[in-house]
Amino acid sequence: MKSALHWQREEGARLEGSRELDSSKLQAPAVVAAPSGGYRLFYTAVGPGKPFPRCQGYILSAFSEDGLNFVKDPGIRLAPRPDVPYMSLRLVSPDIARRADGRWRMYVEGRGPATLPTVIVSAVSADMLRWEFDEGIRLQTPGGIGGPRYTALPDGRGRLYCFESVCGPDGGGRTSMPIVSAVTSDGLNFEFEPGYRMRDRTAKWNEVGVTAAKVIPPTADDDRWIMLYSAWQDVPPGTVVPPHPSQDPNADLNADFAAATIACDICGYRSRIMVAFSDDGLSWRHAGCAIDGAGYGGEGMDAIHAEDMSLIRLDDGRYRMYYAACDNAGAWRVLSAVNG
Repeated sequence: MKSALHWQREEGARLEGSRELDSSKLQAPAVVAAPSGGYRLFYTAVGPGKPFPRCQGYILSAFSEDGLNFVKDPGIRLAPRPDVPYMSLRLVSPDIARRADGRWRMYVEGRGPATLPTVIVSAVSADMLRWEFDEGIRLQTPGGIGGPRYTALPDGRGRLYCFESVCGPDGGGRTSMPIVSAVTSDGLNFEFEPGYRMRDRTAKWNEVGVTAAKVIPPTADDDRWIMLYSAWQDVPPGTVVPPHPSQDPNADLNADFAAATIACDICGYRSRIMVAFSDDGLSWRHAGCAIDGAGYGGEGMDAIHAEDMSLIRLDDGRYRMYYAACDNAGAWRVLSAVNG
């Protein structure tokens, strides 16, 4: 990748809330080049048009001929299943992989009540519009796992990079959220790789956790592995943080989920998009910051948060990054930037 650390924001938003399905909150983009041309962008959203009262989020999509101007596809691509506890409330952070048979597989974080850990589930599609869940869970850990990002490996296997929620060493204290990985030969059965790919709490900007990691394997132009990842900075000391409904066992599931989460988003937390390099895809070294908003009181649609990135390669060898962004008013959008 040319200039992995230098990204120029593109004007305007690629997506923002505009209809009953996504007017409350949208985030976590995943972009795919369509075989017949153009791009389809998947994203997590919630709005008053949600499929059932307690639903907290689902997967929508939009299509673009040029990668900049998107038209939203009607309907919901993938919704939670109230009859399956571990994905009964919310689906978030999709990523898409092409199967050997030409179909597509979506990996997505599934959430149920706060008493259950988050998991990674999957679904398949022949046209990227109609999706059916695969049976069972792809990945799970005792504390929860999420933010899946799929990478096709040079040896034909695939790797999912995800964040894991890990409780303190004594079983209590604050939860750590490092990046872990698992490999697969068939897209369904995964084996965790030992150790952590990226640790959190190594600096002020990642003291809350690392929540997404999109990886580019070595190419003819660059023999490094390159990771773009989301890192969260904690609130200022003394800040009163409202309870996040997805982590509160006593949360009212009939309340406005989007409003409650946005109140947490803008109470003092910050997220940024960082860059790391690796020689093998397993051991990583932090290299710098790719996208950093202006901060509280500053200008820009990504002043407070920039996270959950997805990439497409352009014809000139550069990359376009799509990412979720939040401004000072708590409005979430999908923005884009080009490296170089």
